[in-house]
Amino acid sequence: MENIAILTGGDSNEYNISLLSANTVLKNLNSNLYQGYIVHLKKNTFTVIINNQSFPVNKSDFSFNYKNKKIKLHKVFMALHGPPAEDGIIQPYFDKIKIPYTSCNKIISALTFNKYLCNNKLKKLGFNCASSLLHKKNDVINITSISKLGLPYFVKPNKSGSSLGVSKVNTESELKDAINNALIHDNEAIIEQFIKGTEISCGVFFDGYKIVPLPITEIVSENEFFDYEAKYQGK
Repeated sequence: MENIAILTGGDSNEYNISLLSANTVLKNLNSNLYQGYIVHLKKNTFTVIINNQSFPVNKSDFSFNYKNKKIKLHKVFMALHGPPAEDGIIQPYFDKIKIPYTSCNKIISALTFNKYLCNNKLKKLGFNCASSLLHKKNDVINITSISKLGLPYFVKPNKSGSSLGVSKVNTESELKDAINNALIHDNEAIIEQFIKGTEISCGVFFDGYKIVPLPITEIVSENEFFDYEAKYQGK
């Protein structure tokens, strides 16, 4: 039986969502094939949590001691949201000690976590993407350039998830507050063209042999857009 480290925690504002994700994974893991362990990561320190007790992880071989027995963790299920997983920081560690993990590698993670760079890459590959501008902390707000996107538009942290810090801007007077809200979560804000249409989500995964698309899911929210409440609080 393989021991699966369900990696959770992290150093971002998505910390609490990560904990919920990890517990969901543990609950649904096939116990006939795998032994799951919640592994908490904070400030580059790994800790296994069993019955509310903490056990330090030996980073040299990704193992821990429990009841006088050494337990080796064989594979990682990435339940981390945000850094240091979604931005590609932690992956080189697992690559070095040859521990497989369920996520993109360092390069792809770093690209996809950066909304502005990812969209520009997709445009070069021929995909249609919303027009956008990047606003860096301490930059002067360029109303002339932003207005060319046409109201309404969305303002988001460039490198963050879970819809934290996202605002839909319907009037120019809302722009400054929206940018400041986004900059709470990152040092860059992306200002993006609004596209009206049906919103869908489609996950894909690579099983080692081929890329498998999952069923398409339509997103319908009580709120004006797919915000934090809609994602995690049933709206």
